[in-house]
Amino acid sequence: MSAANEVGAKLEAEYSGNAGVTILVTGVHPPDRVAPRTFALHQNYPNPFNPTTEIEFSVLRVARVELAVFDVLGRKIRTLTARRYAAGTYRVKWDGRDEAARPVPSGVYFYRMKAGTRIWTRKMVLMR
Repeated sequence: MSAANEVGAKLEAEYSGNAGVTILVTGVHPPDRVAPRTFALHQNYPNPFNPTTEIEFSVLRVARVELAVFDVLGRKIRTLTARRYAAGTYRVKWDGRDEAARPVPSGVYFYRMKAGTRIWTRKMVLMR
């Protein structure tokens, strides 16, 4: 089994019970691609979105990453991922649902990535 398939299988097994969250592995870089040079949280796409959006982030070295969605009042709506990642670039899909799998209303939401002592935040818009 290739490294990419092995990582994908582990992630699929780990997240198979978490409906609405999909981890897309792009973290295993072929020799002709350059690994990330820094930790980064990219703008979600599409934005505004309905019904789903993808959030891409890069990890410089092995680190525990937590990616969560918050409403404008700062309440945590959903934890999309909270685990250790190897260096690479990853994408997480969010379906606009909270922890209880209920659809959240249209509006502005923030997503926050914590990796070690660093924190990044970006804004997204859900339009139902």
